[in-house]
Amino acid sequence: MERPRRILLVTGRLAEPLVRKYGEGCDVFVAPVSVAAFLTPELILRHLKRAGVRGEDYDLILIPGLVRGSSRVIEEGLGIPTFKGPRNAMDIPATLRALKKGFKLSREVPADDLFSMDSLKRVEDIRNRTRNRRYIEEALKKPWNLLIGNLPAGRDFPVRILAEVVDAPKLGPERTVERAIYYLREGADVIDIGMVAGETNLDFVELIPEIRESLRERGFEVPLSFDSLNTSEIAAALDHADLFLSVDGGNVEELVTDRPVVLIPTNQKEGYFPSKPTERVEFLERLKEMALDLGYRRIIPDLILEHVPHLARSVVAFHTYRERNPGDVLLAGVGNVVELYDADSVGMNALLAGIGRELSINLLLTTEVSAKARGSVRELRRAIDMNLFEMPKDLGFDLLILKEKRTAHWRFEKAGEVVEAREKPVELENLYFRIWLEGGRIWVNAYRGTRAVLTVVGDDPNGIIDTILERFPLSPRHAFYLGRELERAHTALKLGRSYVQESPLFPDFYSHRNL
Repeated sequence: MERPRRILLVTGRLAEPLVRKYGEGCDVFVAPVSVAAFLTPELILRHLKRAGVRGEDYDLILIPGLVRGSSRVIEEGLGIPTFKGPRNAMDIPATLRALKKGFKLSREVPADDLFSMDSLKRVEDIRNRTRNRRYIEEALKKPWNLLIGNLPAGRDFPVRILAEVVDAPKLGPERTVERAIYYLREGADVIDIGMVAGETNLDFVELIPEIRESLRERGFEVPLSFDSLNTSEIAAALDHADLFLSVDGGNVEELVTDRPVVLIPTNQKEGYFPSKPTERVEFLERLKEMALDLGYRRIIPDLILEHVPHLARSVVAFHTYRERNPGDVLLAGVGNVVELYDADSVGMNALLAGIGRELSINLLLTTEVSAKARGSVRELRRAIDMNLFEMPKDLGFDLLILKEKRTAHWRFEKAGEVVEAREKPVELENLYFRIWLEGGRIWVNAYRGTRAVLTVVGDDPNGIIDTILERFPLSPRHAFYLGRELERAHTALKLGRSYVQESPLFPDFYSHRNL
């Protein structure tokens, strides 16, 4: 198909300056409406015909991505191929570049959504290729790949995520399975059964086959790793798990197995852990040779990724080890770094996954113990997918959750009269509401005095407020207050945050800056 040369961009009056700026080299048709989102395909067709646009004038028409309905109406009316462009004018250059490369736009789906779908499809294509039986068989012949249960891992496969169920014996089998299913749905590849430090729970170890069977019954055929430094627990689990964390200088001679083990540069019995990167690398190399001589078959070294203020030296240790041992499958525990830093996890997980990619670390271990680390498995999965591309930027999908890639210039022409807002005293009403989150939904109690007279539950603020207004007459100010709080609760729900009525969701960290 010939690349379009003459392109017409359709927009409204308010967005015209931005569309002309970002649509350089294209003609721009400004429809007689303020906001492009108010346009419909039928309305655009009518305006274009009225302006005298003919089939031979253009090779292609791009309408705003915010327009509802199919652009096919315009294409059939004018005889010019017509597609949906991006929602935001700042994404027009990326859309035009994609067109030059032969990217196929849609008549129904905005271009920016298509870019995301296309990138995610490429991610799935990469993953599907590495699921091919013949590919796996050939890859496993190379020393830098191995099997963990039924899961291939190593240099020729995407990075695998181990999600730890911390203190599993305290949870018991049922809650351990619930937690495991949550992690698997978030994107984990291996479930790590974390034991309780300082305890011996041999009865729970014997329940691991039951946990595996429960997961299988729910459709999850996944490897289980076993995380303990207790020699008796590890020995009891040798027939039950697919991978063992952690073998070190203190127990290496007692736990010989042909299953993969994670080897760490410590001797817990003697309290030894080399802090200097070179010493750590050399100690782990000696430990690996000893393990191989003892009869261990598959060894996964872990240099131990330390939290700040020792993160840099542990990254140096990983880098040094990787340079000296390019064929080893490596594991790094990123959860410690995130859990011990009071900052949003999403950026840290993205950066740690990027460091892991550069160092060819093949397995990443994490957990979600604290509230601030909630979502770490999902964040790591997205970061790993982004790292399948050469540069984790401009992919059509990202990890920008609270920040934005570009500032949206959304302004309107001011009216002739501009007044400063003033708050008025609020008149108390004999009806009040209490809002909370439970089970992933928004709950509202309506009270008269101390008695709850109605409970409304829903997922969407609009449905909840409409239901309340059907039952109770509210003043406009009260209805506005309720709508504001419901939207705040909905935002907390989407971000996995807690919600307390009339309390701010976010600190005023940026409020004094001229953003």
